[in-house]
Amino acid sequence: MDVTADNKKIADLDIMRIMEMIPHRYPILMIDRVIDITLGESATGVKNVTINEPFFQGHFPSRPVMPGVMIIEAMAQTSAVLVVATLGKESEGKLVYFMTVDEARFRRPVTPGDTIHIHVTKQRQRANVWKFKGEAKVNGVLVAEAVYSAMILDEK
Repeated sequence: MDVTADNKKIADLDIMRIMEMIPHRYPILMIDRVIDITLGESATGVKNVTINEPFFQGHFPSRPVMPGVMIIEAMAQTSAVLVVATLGKESEGKLVYFMTVDEARFRRPVTPGDTIHIHVTKQRQRANVWKFKGEAKVNGVLVAEAVYSAMILDEK
């Protein structure tokens, strides 16, 4: 992890580093890279959407559309990476559970070939509960947004 002089910014985390930080694996790992990380504040996840995603077999065979819940999951995973990066190595691999999902809005379909940029911002943190606002964009256009909270647990 390349942390800048102010010890708050990390430029980029690749898929191998993400898999060290969070326990998700195929077929549920929904982010390929995390960029523009400001520890304790915000991060941007990147998801390259391909026709090979398993959900496209049934959603929908004649017009593949990424399910909105998978976009919300990508937001949560981006947030989990931010939490782990903020808390440090001892939090790697811990489970993070959704507690709430509020104000979810889906603005336009995400289809194979799209690259989603998932911008997450911490709204607050109390003990092991974190609340975030997430926005997913394709080519700078908002496709989904939500406010959600999650709890990080010590069990692995």
